[in-house]
Amino acid sequence: MNPKLSRRTFVGAAVTAGAAATTRGQAEDQQPATARSSSREPFDVAIVGAGVFGAWTAWHLQSRGKRVALIDAYGPGSSRASSGGETRVIRMGYGSQEIYTRMSWDSLAQWKKLQQATGERLFTETGMLFMARERDALTMDSLATLEKLGIPHEKLERADLVARYRQIDFGPITWALSEPRSGALFARRAVQVVVREFQKAGGELILGRGEGPATDAAVKSLKVGDRSVQAASFVFACGPWLGKLFPDVLGDRIFPTRQEVFYFGVPPGDDRFGPPKMPTWIDFGAEIYGLPDLETKGFKVAIDKHGPRFDPDSGERLVTAESTAIVKSFVAERFPGLKDAPIVGSEVCQYENSSNGDFLVDQHPRHSNVWLVGGGSGHGFKHGPALGAYVADRLTKGGPTDPKFSLATKDKFQARVVH
Repeated sequence: MNPKLSRRTFVGAAVTAGAAATTRGQAEDQQPATARSSSREPFDVAIVGAGVFGAWTAWHLQSRGKRVALIDAYGPGSSRASSGGETRVIRMGYGSQEIYTRMSWDSLAQWKKLQQATGERLFTETGMLFMARERDALTMDSLATLEKLGIPHEKLERADLVARYRQIDFGPITWALSEPRSGALFARRAVQVVVREFQKAGGELILGRGEGPATDAAVKSLKVGDRSVQAASFVFACGPWLGKLFPDVLGDRIFPTRQEVFYFGVPPGDDRFGPPKMPTWIDFGAEIYGLPDLETKGFKVAIDKHGPRFDPDSGERLVTAESTAIVKSFVAERFPGLKDAPIVGSEVCQYENSSNGDFLVDQHPRHSNVWLVGGGSGHGFKHGPALGAYVADRLTKGGPTDPKFSLATKDKFQARVVH
């Protein structure tokens, strides 16, 4: 890790080396909650939500010697979850929001250690390109933050971009910020690996729909299907389901939005759209981002602009004609070599937005042993390791949460400030 960060690192937790992954015992661990009981109850902590926030929180707590249950209705990396899907971006640029740059840099180190420990491909270093226009304030602030923290980066002028990336028509882009150490995470696979390592360490995965507290008194147990799960503390890291479980507290403060993702088939024998020739990239001005062709899935392009409100349980996950036309037009204009490329795959996921894009890590206003964790807001996946350690610290060491993460800062209307 960069020496400038080691003195002030946001979270000190790191992933320890482990044995190669096995599947022994998974058949039992993945039975529904009604199928078996646990001899480990009461748990120290029960966590609802086996997405990236819940999984890493469970892993960190289990590694600290706690008895932990991880509960999920559909299973880790489900297609309904915000942590599902093929890939997610990991990048350091966050404008002047230094806290997220530090968290992402720390998380990158933990993702790499987990990859090394398990032998699973979880991260690939593609580089990250922030495309900017003139004096783009957000990207200029990112440049200053990366310089301050000593994180590898490069400023590329228009002539540099054209020479380096001949397969891209930069259109209105006048310069860019490059992060050579950033790249892509294999999302569904990564979450499942974290959960598997949690189970190997003695943690219990319970498949079933967890319900919110049924009383205003102290919470001692949680109903999961036909089972009652007892624990000293509870963490609800259930993403777009937070508003459903806590309608009075979060129903109008968590905004799940429908987000559409497309994969374009690259021409046969054409290596210009995969790494190392194509980086991960984002054009904040156009509100579109993309990843190179990874594991022959296709050239990924997605709309970052918030879509309509979306129900993660019942929402149909078919892309719309309107979004298809927008993305096809953008690709034809900016990536001419893919002008006639077919769409070979698509996904519909959801952002689980807070009002401003900041994460939510706070105690329930009526239950001191219940924690609310979420607000990934479309940028949270990469931060899973650091965020999980942060939540584990609150539960094991105490101390206040950062004001940015407090429930009090989450409004009932959206005004996005974190990108």
